[in-house]
Amino acid sequence: MDGKLAVIGLGSIGSMALWQASRLTDEVMGFEAHSPAHARSAAGGDTRLFRMVYRGNPAYYPILERSRELWAELEAETGQEILTRCGGLSIGTSDGPYLRSLFETISMTGAAHKILSREEMAVRYPQHNLRSDDIAIHDPNAGALRTDRAITAAITAAQANGATVNTNTPIESIIESDEGVVITSGANSWTFERVVVASGAWSKALMPEYLKAHTETKRIFLSWFVARDAEQFAPEKFPIFIRISGDRSMYGAPAVDGVTVKATLDGRGAPTPAADSVPRDLTSAEIAESIETVEEFFPGLIPSIVRSDAFPDLFTSDSQPLMGFFGESSRIYSATGFSGAGFKMASGYGEIAALEALGKRWYDGLDFLRPQRFRAS
Repeated sequence: MDGKLAVIGLGSIGSMALWQASRLTDEVMGFEAHSPAHARSAAGGDTRLFRMVYRGNPAYYPILERSRELWAELEAETGQEILTRCGGLSIGTSDGPYLRSLFETISMTGAAHKILSREEMAVRYPQHNLRSDDIAIHDPNAGALRTDRAITAAITAAQANGATVNTNTPIESIIESDEGVVITSGANSWTFERVVVASGAWSKALMPEYLKAHTETKRIFLSWFVARDAEQFAPEKFPIFIRISGDRSMYGAPAVDGVTVKATLDGRGAPTPAADSVPRDLTSAEIAESIETVEEFFPGLIPSIVRSDAFPDLFTSDSQPLMGFFGESSRIYSATGFSGAGFKMASGYGEIAALEALGKRWYDGLDFLRPQRFRAS
């Protein structure tokens, strides 16, 4: 045996799983095909949104609560600011489906929030140009996660705990045997008691056939704009936001670099043949719609994209993650398929993966995340 646990992929979730596993054993090893937080991973693009007000399954709420605690623990352990606590805004038509779905989830989770009228928004957050029937929900616990810092901090913390990290080591095969799980990279091989597959869009090659049929690699693009007055879009004055108003939608983050504001069209993930061949440039249609939306939503931004990029992520057919062992007697644990929505809960997911893969704890109430849900279909 080369260790109790291997974590394949040290990106959004894998880095957190390695960190959490290193708290339980020093016999854990991480494998990254490139370098941690490399520019082509799903975590690329500086920031991701953290929020407690969301729409969807209320079973996510305890994971969000635990993730918020763990982000603070990682900051304390490494001295890095990872979560910029600037609050968040969800903006939409007052009687539209987006806000209705948010209120339904809030009623089940009890998430802290405040409703802001169009008039209140004009006073508190004049950066937003709202339509006549728009209102907002303010989330005081939201913020912007610094993705590169989070990943590198988690890996550094894991190494300090005794974990071994192998970079530029792509895993090409993974085979279960009576002795354990054998993984190979080129001419090298290692054997572990258990393995966590957390390699995002690259996970599909390591999956059983029944899961491959329910996963797809998609391209997610991001765009940034320069503020006419950068101070007005600083984290202290400009919370993260998601806005779905009628026919337009956009989400983004404040100018954490003091210059550029992330403002990106929402829900535009499109299928792409492979994780290594994602078109990085925006199409003319994507550029045009992004500029038109910024012109309407944010008069304080110069309507010209100054930076853009695109990244791959693995989506499941029901857009829910794959958290759990590949089979009842399998030694291989899946922590992938987060469908473009995993980073805010990455620390919580990492803890779940580490504890379950090492046999320390099994979480009830997560059947909607288990890979076995796709066996019947």
